[in-house]
This record gives sequence, structure tokens and C-alpha cells, in this order.
Amino acid sequence: MLSGRIAAGDFPSAVYLVAENRRPIFSDALGDAVREPEKHAASLDTIYDLASLTKPLVTGLLCARLVQSGELTLDSSIGNYLLEFDRSDKSLITVRQLLTHTSGLPAWRPLYIIANGEREAAIGAIANHPLAYKPGARVVYSDLGFILLGFLLQKLTGVPFDQLARREIFDPLQLQATFFNPALAHRTEVAACESGNQYERDMCELDPQLPTYSDWRTGGIWGEVHDGNAYFLGGAAGHAGLFSTAGETLRIANQFIGGLTKLLSPESCALFRQNMTEGLNEARSLGWQLAATRESTAGPSLPPDAFGHTGFTGTSCWIDAPRRRVYLLLTNRTHARKLPFANINQVRRDFHTLAANALTTT
Repeated sequence: MLSGRIAAGDFPSAVYLVAENRRPIFSDALGDAVREPEKHAASLDTIYDLASLTKPLVTGLLCARLVQSGELTLDSSIGNYLLEFDRSDKSLITVRQLLTHTSGLPAWRPLYIIANGEREAAIGAIANHPLAYKPGARVVYSDLGFILLGFLLQKLTGVPFDQLARREIFDPLQLQATFFNPALAHRTEVAACESGNQYERDMCELDPQLPTYSDWRTGGIWGEVHDGNAYFLGGAAGHAGLFSTAGETLRIANQFIGGLTKLLSPESCALFRQNMTEGLNEARSLGWQLAATRESTAGPSLPPDAFGHTGFTGTSCWIDAPRRRVYLLLTNRTHARKLPFANINQVRRDFHTLAANALTTT
């Protein structure tokens, strides 16, 4: 199935790993991790830009650890932590709402434009932006909400976001190929992404509310974060920037399973299966989407309390915690392809169906 989608041009490479009780059961690497400017075949050790998998795997996990220790309270106003949000129109937004995408913040805005190119102005730029809807009224997936969570974590701990992830997650799990901002020496091990940021550029140039912007990346994005806001914020942000291999991503994913985790209590892990958005348009838990969500990428073979996430570059991670199963599919759909990028959600659903059925017969 994946080979067929590579041949059809949906993505140049795919690495998959399906694990049960920590043990990889099925895994393989297909296609080319890099096609331009040179060619490198994908392998199980290929490092992918995980894009929005950063949200649950790093930001969500760090928040859960601080909630567990009592340093962070889910239903506290974010204005208690970030003074820019201590204002009448934003004071009702809670940490839980940021984690469940119910904060009222819009899905995305180019901070590199609306913050006038100043990183230190990013929080204020988000705070000054009008809400798209009343907090708690609906689920609207928001990069901005998780960018704020990254800043909140830094404020609470006094440690830069990437160093905090290293101290609290990467080092305890002994991860060697998981990081923000890959060193140049790792470049040939990294799957390449888009040539320039044409996708984001098109969105900005079609938005009449935005001023003209000229500082676009034009070369191949390879070995640096694809997401424009994460790049603007230094390569490490609460919503994107994480790079890893399938094997090391599995080690992080296992931390969300009560019987396998080394970093959380079983009680904390229960938060990832709990529907915190009952009655709204999506079923969301702490940092994750639940398979109970209509038309989720889980597909019909995963149980309703399975939880997962996707990344814009073509990555996904779904976890069936009671069965201790993790399903990872990493592609680089933004590489060596003209716009529009392929919508691979049905590929993800089919992958989960095939993998779940194979596990039942193993």
C-alpha cells in the first residue's frame, strides 16, 4: 500500500513501526528520504521532521509532568502564567483549553510577520490578536495555543524549551537521535522537506490583512525545521520543531501508556484517554485527538479511546494504551512535490486498519 503511494507521488519516503508492549512487531523503510539536491534512501534510522507531533510528544508530556508535580494547574487561567494574557478578552482562557484546542485562539497566524520579526514580541502578538470564538465553545486546532504552552513551560521552569525537553525527556530516555535544530553533521540522516516555504507564502500573500513580507526561505529545507513559526522562534517551539527516528519516537510514545511509562504515573496517563471536550465537534484529551472523533485518522480499527496526532510534514502517531500498542507512520510528503501536497489521511486510516488486523493474527 505504501509503495503504491510512493509510486503515485504522494510522498517520496515512508518509515513505519508498529509496536506492542514496547516491542516492534512490524517495521520497514521505503523510498527516498532525500531526492533533491542529492539522493538518500530512507532507512529505519532516518530522522524525520515530526512537525506537530511536537505538540503531544514534548509539550503535552512536559505539561503532564508539571500537572503531576503540582506546578501547573489545568483549569488555571493562562494569565496567571503569562502576563500578556491577563486582560479582559483573554483572562478566561485556561491551560486545559490550550491543550484541548478550545481556547478560542485562531488556528494559525504568521508570527514572523505580525510580531514584526521580533521573537520577544511573539506572546504579545498572539495576545493582541482577536479571538476566533468564545473559549470552550468548540474545538479549533490551533498552533498558536501550543506556541503559548511552550512559552508557559519556559516561564514556569526558567529553562529554554529545547533544554527543558532534553532534561526532562530526551536524556532520561537515553535518546541519541531526537532533538530540535539538528546539527549539520546529522543532515544526511534527515529526511528533506519542502523547497522553500511556498505553502505558507501562498497563504500569507492571499491574506489581505497581512502586509507584504519578503524574507522567505527559497532553498531546499533539509536539516532545519519546516514550519515557518518554529523557524522564526529559533527552531524549538511548543507546536513544532522536534526531529526523531521511528524507534526513538516509539520510546517517547510509550511514556503515554500507564503500564510502560517511566516519566508519568498511571493516573497521569489516564488523562490522555479522557474525553475533555464532550459535546463539542471533536473528542480531545490532554494534547491528543481521540479516535472517537468523526473522520479521525485513526480509522475504524482502533478503539474510540485510542489517541493520536498527525504532523504537517506527513507524520502520525496513534496509541492504543490498553493494548499497549503504538502505530507510527513517518513520511515527508512536502518534499520533491509541487503544490498542492497530497492529503494522506486515508493512507493513515488504511495503514492503521492493515496493522491492527495483522496484530490480531500474529
